[in-house]
Amino acid sequence: MEDPNFDFLRSKFHISKETFEILERLSSYKEIKQGEILVEQGSKSNNIAFLSSGLIRAYLVLESGKEITKNLYSDFSFVGPFSSILKNEGSLLTHKALTDSILYEIDFKGFVAHTKTNIELSNLYNRVLEDLFIFYEKKYLDHISLNATERYQILKKRIPNIDNLIPQYQIASYLNITAVQLSRIKKDLPD
Repeated sequence: MEDPNFDFLRSKFHISKETFEILERLSSYKEIKQGEILVEQGSKSNNIAFLSSGLIRAYLVLESGKEITKNLYSDFSFVGPFSSILKNEGSLLTHKALTDSILYEIDFKGFVAHTKTNIELSNLYNRVLEDLFIFYEKKYLDHISLNATERYQILKKRIPNIDNLIPQYQIASYLNITAVQLSRIKKDLPD
């Protein structure tokens, strides 16, 4: 039986079984419960995770107490405080499990060290960075060019059961609208 993680990485990033086995050796399996925090805002972590299943929220808490959701990570996503690790600073965001989740953690600096001697790992690293750039560029363009209803429909397409998984205020925060606006959007959409 094939491993769904390998199937995803092979189809999306063109890795070989040998490279996948190296990744397995470098990573550690971790189950986290709903509500568990991977990285707290302001703290340091050297770990990046591959989210095999579940839902994780990356958010910022302002001094006023308002929460701003940067991203919602679902199955087969790379999760972690990338800029914090690269800049050797505390994380700007908290990463918190919204559902019970399964992930594979890897020490980022250790992984990067392996990319210097393994061309396939180096290529994987480059492809993942390219994929993240494309994802965030599209998210930014969607944010400035689409209305809230369209952004909500895109989110529902990416995570079909999102309304049953997390509180509405978290969805609204991700969409950069109020919970009242989200309620109106949902009311106006056909079932």
